[in-house]
Amino acid sequence: MIDLSCSFGKLTFKNPLVMASGTFGFGQEYGALYELNRLAGISGKGLTLHPKAGNDGIRVYETPSGLLNSVGLENPGVEAFLSEECPRWEQLDLIRIVNLGGNTMEDYVEGAERIEADAKRRALAGNPAVDMIELNISCPNVKAGGMAYGIQTETAREVVRKVRAATSLPLVIKLSPNAEDIVGMAVMCEQEGADGVSLINTFSAMKIDIYKRRSVFNNLYAGLSGPAIKPIALRMVHQVSKAVSIPVMGMGGICSGTDIIEFIMAGAAITQVGTYNFMNLRAGVDLLDQVEQFMIAENISTLDEIRGIL
Repeated sequence: MIDLSCSFGKLTFKNPLVMASGTFGFGQEYGALYELNRLAGISGKGLTLHPKAGNDGIRVYETPSGLLNSVGLENPGVEAFLSEECPRWEQLDLIRIVNLGGNTMEDYVEGAERIEADAKRRALAGNPAVDMIELNISCPNVKAGGMAYGIQTETAREVVRKVRAATSLPLVIKLSPNAEDIVGMAVMCEQEGADGVSLINTFSAMKIDIYKRRSVFNNLYAGLSGPAIKPIALRMVHQVSKAVSIPVMGMGGICSGTDIIEFIMAGAAITQVGTYNFMNLRAGVDLLDQVEQFMIAENISTLDEIRGIL
């Protein structure tokens, strides 16, 4: 008998597969292709306090074994999410994760406060729609010249501390591989009361149009994801999982069930799948089937048997 369930702090995920923010919308479109409740969770489209139109120009560009994106966090804003998407999320039998970003400290805190208030109201009515906040600290700090909050540990500490104080929901911090010290960043998150960390976000990268003699993207740089980053993501997940006692969500280039197994062996409690959703519109069910097949073939009953074995 195969048991795919995974513990993550006080939460139990039915299996190790969460769909990563920015690649799955809020799940509605993929729900037309397969049963979403087979998934362990969904991390919804990245939200900011106020609606954002996103970046102009080219937004995505394929690279060998990867994808560059410069979407610019296009999203409807926190209030529209709470009023329009949460009623649909209430119907889902999985872990529902809000990915929250911001360009100022005030944006982060107010966004968390509004999500917290709405979550309490829905819970009292018996219709919870949000189970966790995933804090995206890769956003540019507009009051500090545009450097991302998640680059320097002490800058990130303040936003983690203040958002932690603003919500009682489980709080996971999404870490950038561009951080000066990703292990130190994870340790800080644990010190400031985070319930877990997720990693990695995209790498800062570039593509040049040699005929137009300019960057493909209006913002010059873009975020690299996909299979090309998996070996680095795997190394970082392993390093972080050895340094902290809070659980880790591992992601970066997962395209197969055996990729998921690798992240579990590296120490991840849960995995997130992103770019592969664009490569395979039925990624969720296919990956879960592959994980089950591997476990049966290798006579593995639970993922705890192999978690963090390195």
